[in-house]
Amino acid sequence: MSARPDGGKRFTWAATRPCRQLAWSNSVMHMDERGARVREARRRLTQDGPPWTRPHERDFETVTLPERDCDLLRDLLIAEQAETVVEVGLAYASSALAIGEALITVDAPDPRHVIIDPFQESAYSNVGWDLLLAAGLDSIASLVRAWSSIALPDLVTEGLVADVAFVDGSHRFHEVFVDLYFLRKIVRPGGMIVMDDDWTPSVRTAVRYYDLSLVISLVPEVRSA
Repeated sequence: MSARPDGGKRFTWAATRPCRQLAWSNSVMHMDERGARVREARRRLTQDGPPWTRPHERDFETVTLPERDCDLLRDLLIAEQAETVVEVGLAYASSALAIGEALITVDAPDPRHVIIDPFQESAYSNVGWDLLLAAGLDSIASLVRAWSSIALPDLVTEGLVADVAFVDGSHRFHEVFVDLYFLRKIVRPGGMIVMDDDWTPSVRTAVRYYDLSLVISLVPEVRSA
């Protein structure tokens, strides 16, 4: 992820229908106990930062999705009542924790969070994955340590059907293009693909291609306050 010139971040999503409203289950108390652990992990990450960062100036602040945008992503997934989510890019796990909180809040029978990141160990010393484990999300999350161009075709072959995908991996045009090509086969009809850093020309051009080709419908950009 890279910062916008004005220092903020933004993302947009593609969908084919309006989001549904969250239907609360009878297990709200149990959900809240599990959710409290994730919310506390998110709070600590925002307040204290990760226990380790790469040796680049303000790397965490530059790479990670800001808390307000994570809240927006979480709320989108809750409104969508997402049960299965594919995420491209893990890094310091700010967005992954927000997705985990959403899945716990929805409390679907079989939640699944598939995360793809070939650099989690080599570049990030597993710090993001360790944060997810500490938050108790290992029961619903799995990490695929491969390039998305390799992992996504495998998910297609597996027959995975996702409700939502969140893409914050490579920002090179050809790699974003390939991500979208396979995600449109994975995300169910009427599902949602959320793109981070759509302000970059490479990401915006790839998204625009699929929008103009009517492969996906581009919903107006969402920006946090």
